[in-house]
Amino acid sequence: MDENIWPESGDFVVCAVTNVTDFGAYTSLEEFGGKEGFIHISEIKAGWVKYVRDYVREGQKIVCKVLNVDSSRRHIDLSLKDVNEHQKRAKIQDWKNEQKAFKWLQFVAEETGTSEDEMDTLKLKLLESFGSLYSVFEEVAINAEDAFNEVKMEKKLVTSIVTVAQNNIKLPFVDIAGFVDLNCYLPDGIEIIKQALDAGNENDEEEVRVEISYTGAPRYRIKVIAPDYKKAEAVLKKSATAAISTIEKLGGKGEFHRHNNTVKA
Repeated sequence: MDENIWPESGDFVVCAVTNVTDFGAYTSLEEFGGKEGFIHISEIKAGWVKYVRDYVREGQKIVCKVLNVDSSRRHIDLSLKDVNEHQKRAKIQDWKNEQKAFKWLQFVAEETGTSEDEMDTLKLKLLESFGSLYSVFEEVAINAEDAFNEVKMEKKLVTSIVTVAQNNIKLPFVDIAGFVDLNCYLPDGIEIIKQALDAGNENDEEEVRVEISYTGAPRYRIKVIAPDYKKAEAVLKKSATAAISTIEKLGGKGEFHRHNNTVKA
């Protein structure tokens, strides 16, 4: 992990508890090269906490919300109490998926004879284009080489990734997408847009995956992968409605645009 890459306020992160004290707990951020985070006792649980060890222990894996990042002091403030059960499950699943994708890319590197430095560069390129490494393999499992139409890559890498994706990813049948335009010109407009995106990203449906990505101001792409078209359409509509209603309630404006769907038999 690049030493210059830090989480952002509001992110959910997977942490390993490294040291528990009377006033809080120190953690190691699994996805950020082991950077240290701290959970103050007031952020352990809602209400009064007498003993921190009643809630966390050394070696435990937990999901926290990032409250503040000071990269100059290499300090990250975290909250455990601000993470609900749904957010915890979703984050753990995403983390596990990223670990799988990382191993698959290592296999690709070995098979193609790609150096570690070249793979680090490739990972950054894939993250910029797809949002996560696991999303790369999902997209490739659906669209094969076409998933890389807008990403310049060596043919041997594309071929290897396609093979690995098709051998390991079992996707639902339907992949649909739409776009929401979110605008807010208030002083805290960026934070309001983030809240709207968080609302749109909420999903309680099993076997359904919702991904929201930035495509260019003010547009965001909502992708839904589901077992059938009817369920995918319902989740897409629910996601867009949640994002738009949230931003309008907070003083901004939102608009939904439909996009063609892809159906896989």
